[in-house]
Amino acid sequence: MTTILHSTPDNPIPDNPVAGFFDGAGGRKIRYAIFKTKTPIARGTVVLLQGRNESIEKYFETIAELNAAGLWVATFDWRGQAGSERLLPEPGRGHVEHFSDYERDLTTFLEQIVLPDTRLPFSIVAHSMGALVALSLAPMLSSRIDRLVVLAPFVGLGGQVIGERSIASMATVMRWLGLGRLPLHADKGNRPFENNVLTADRRRFARNLALTDAYPELRLGPPSARWLTEAFRAVRRVTRREHLTRITLPTIILAPTADRLVPHIAVEWLARNFRAAHMIPIDGARHELLHEADRYRAQAMAAILAFIIPDEDDEDEGEAA
Repeated sequence: MTTILHSTPDNPIPDNPVAGFFDGAGGRKIRYAIFKTKTPIARGTVVLLQGRNESIEKYFETIAELNAAGLWVATFDWRGQAGSERLLPEPGRGHVEHFSDYERDLTTFLEQIVLPDTRLPFSIVAHSMGALVALSLAPMLSSRIDRLVVLAPFVGLGGQVIGERSIASMATVMRWLGLGRLPLHADKGNRPFENNVLTADRRRFARNLALTDAYPELRLGPPSARWLTEAFRAVRRVTRREHLTRITLPTIILAPTADRLVPHIAVEWLARNFRAAHMIPIDGARHELLHEADRYRAQAMAAILAFIIPDEDDEDEGEAA
């Protein structure tokens, strides 16, 4: 197992993992893991979907907490990042050929790993880019997934030197010129904690940095022009009212109000046009809610658990009926 999953002294592997690889779209090797709760009767399974440039290892703390609440966790690394197969000769470059490849990988994971090998009911907890994939596929998931939680969904881009429209235009031109596999800027490496847009928690920031220092193969650099054009196309499609009205899954949107990476106004617009969803703002939090300071992260975890774990009184009433 240690050859598939990695740990550091302050980021141990949760108990009872089952890890391996499955064949994603086009035969790409996708790394996955399932973590079982020690609770005698499981209360369901959380399908945990990461953001861009994240890994299974980055979520060990969250996985352990979900296990302690009686939940199994099933998760995987998106194609082209972390422990899954990279897509370019330059392994540090973030890239995808088609955004639908992410959706096909998630569908395969649900059908081949989650449905046969884990415990009902199923919920999805998805962060940032993972939330965008989940929202894109959500109209087709109502027969398989009971609840959907999206955290800081990637429905807009902020915190950049130039605006989102300019970035999208530059990426489109590069793609037209046959330069879609190149990034818009050079890899600047790991940035310091000061003024970072991800978290106000210095300890978790350092823990995640130590993880990629110890295992640099988990790290990913800037996205390619093609990745950007594919992602922006998905954002435009997913945020249309006609798409959102097709989503019937009960959903909560956890929205950090101090997020400089995904503009809060974009998440508010999503929530206003999303009938099946309820937005919960986390006041003062930055982008990575599950890696934030305790005062913010605790709110997010409490909301997740209250939403996806059935109330015991409701369960008793169902059994009595």
